[in-house]
Amino acid sequence: MPDPAASASSDPRPFELRPAGPFSRWERMVAGRYLRSKRREGGVALIGVIAYVGIALAVAVLIIVMSVMNGFRAELLSRILGFNGHVFVTAAPASGLDPASLAGRLAKLPGVVQASPIIEGQVMAVGDGQVSGAIVRGVSRADLKATRLVADNISPGGLEGWGEGEYGGDRVLVGERLAASLGLRPGDPITLISPNGAATAFGDAPQRKTFIVSGVFSVGMSEYDQTFLYMPIEQAGLFFGREGAPDFIELRLSDPDRAAALKAEVAALAGPAASVSDWTERNAAFWGALKVERNVMRLILMMLVLIAAANIISGLIMLVKNKGRDIAILRTMGAGQGAILRIFFMAGAAVGVAGALTGLALGVVFCTYIGPIQQAVEWVTGARVFASDVYYLSRIPARIDWGEVALILGWSLVAAFLATLPPAWRASRLDPVEALRYE
Repeated sequence: MPDPAASASSDPRPFELRPAGPFSRWERMVAGRYLRSKRREGGVALIGVIAYVGIALAVAVLIIVMSVMNGFRAELLSRILGFNGHVFVTAAPASGLDPASLAGRLAKLPGVVQASPIIEGQVMAVGDGQVSGAIVRGVSRADLKATRLVADNISPGGLEGWGEGEYGGDRVLVGERLAASLGLRPGDPITLISPNGAATAFGDAPQRKTFIVSGVFSVGMSEYDQTFLYMPIEQAGLFFGREGAPDFIELRLSDPDRAAALKAEVAALAGPAASVSDWTERNAAFWGALKVERNVMRLILMMLVLIAAANIISGLIMLVKNKGRDIAILRTMGAGQGAILRIFFMAGAAVGVAGALTGLALGVVFCTYIGPIQQAVEWVTGARVFASDVYYLSRIPARIDWGEVALILGWSLVAAFLATLPPAWRASRLDPVEALRYE
């Protein structure tokens, strides 16, 4: 009977030598050793640190800039669509349309949450010895209260008495910045002068009338807070000589993105005598400019990531040159060209991955705490870093789009991986005989 122990000792399978697979432990160990080697040992620690910092800063800046631009667009969109309507119906006074009846029918359309007849006109506002141009918007009390962006940001008691009395009374709501520039407070008189008053035989007569500031509102967008006043629509019709004839009917939708799709239905209900437009048409140039700026900025900053990743090439080229003897020894010991390529690829890719992840963390943290950072910078420098009269908003907005963050992270990793390939390929093609000839 054969001895089991002898059979086991004669079985060659337990002692079978198999080649290591791709990205095996020994390849990772050699790559890490090369990456950590000191300068006198042929390492490139300084260049690796420079490449790491460059990629981290480039990724962080790209995330921060794109998040700020996304936040800027989202904040502007919310302010514009919260202050103005989404679809606008305009009909000439001679068209014969009844604005009140038309507004009632439009309000019943699916998706329409508010239909407001509005009178608008430009005026010269005179306060406490100060003069400024302004726009009067005449709306009903119910429609003003339904405009949440404005109604929720009126000073306490600002709506008391507003829209009450004959022709809606003589109280007006003034934008916060406009009131400050005119030196006005609630209860102060404000004189409005309009070139378009009641019609006479000689044309429109200028209209001048003094009102009482009922309150001030602030919607957080300087263009509106500096320009607009709210007046009861009855008083606005009397002041501008357009009683019962609003300039347009403003529709607010539950989903502003459906404005273009709803235009045809609104036009069919309003008839051929009315013209219909939506918010995308009224702000087409503005949104188009923002889109172009956003795309160009993304392209420029992605090129910056490429430039930062190029430092990996120079570092690996020096590493390959200094490690020629080691490469030759590895080749003579049986390491294939693929193993050498993977070793140097991992050495360079590790720098790119570490830099991209660090940049991701820096960018997200900066965007999350951008408000306190803005306040700290303004406190240290004593100057405003975000002028609201220039950028429309009172603070720097930031909105992290995680899909875009994933795209940025993926692009930075691809750039780092591509940068490692040329020197790694050169290392894998190194002739061991030539490398050892002068050793």
